[in-house]
Amino acid sequence: MSRILVVDDEPQILRALRINLAARGYEVAVAADGGSALREAADRRPDLIVLDLGLPDMDGVEVIHGVRGWSSVPIIVLSGRTGNQDKIDALDAGADDYVTKPFGVDELLARVRAVTRRTGSRESEPARVRIGEHVVDLADKTVSGDVRLTPTEWHILELLVRNPGKLISQRQLLSEVWGAQYVKETHYLRQYMAQLRRKLEREPAHPVHLITEPGMGYRFTP
Repeated sequence: MSRILVVDDEPQILRALRINLAARGYEVAVAADGGSALREAADRRPDLIVLDLGLPDMDGVEVIHGVRGWSSVPIIVLSGRTGNQDKIDALDAGADDYVTKPFGVDELLARVRAVTRRTGSRESEPARVRIGEHVVDLADKTVSGDVRLTPTEWHILELLVRNPGKLISQRQLLSEVWGAQYVKETHYLRQYMAQLRRKLEREPAHPVHLITEPGMGYRFTP
């Protein structure tokens, strides 16, 4: 059973999520403000945190920073803020995913399952990942079908496929692949993602594995 901490100042959302998550076998704790969230996270050591950004005592991004000071627990932001900068700030602070309100419970539960699967498989990370008709061998750094990738293409692809289902921010990709001084050069990513899709996706114009989240980043969907 996974332990989930839900942080939101709206009682009806806390109640709805507690009921829906508990019905699916999760152990649920709740918190209505940032201070309580940080204490609950430290005391209960949840396997996942669902976090609202608009909390009464502090911004949710501060909670993310506080948790990330000592834990890598997955964090899914659930917020009414729809601006790209809010999403980018949360992802750059260390959030693993971002769901906007109003939200569908089924969508949120699918994100929860994806994150918990990914977390549970970290210790036994697969050596091979399938992308459509191709098999990516992470150990040998090869792609089946005689596909040749440049070192930069490989670096981007590896970051994505090692985190299936996770939204990887533009800033993180640019920083890790090119360096911190290139975090605003988003056109680099557009160019290289287009190249990867041409090589790996069956229909590059309609990708099903290498997905763009507009204004935020990219996601690998197995």
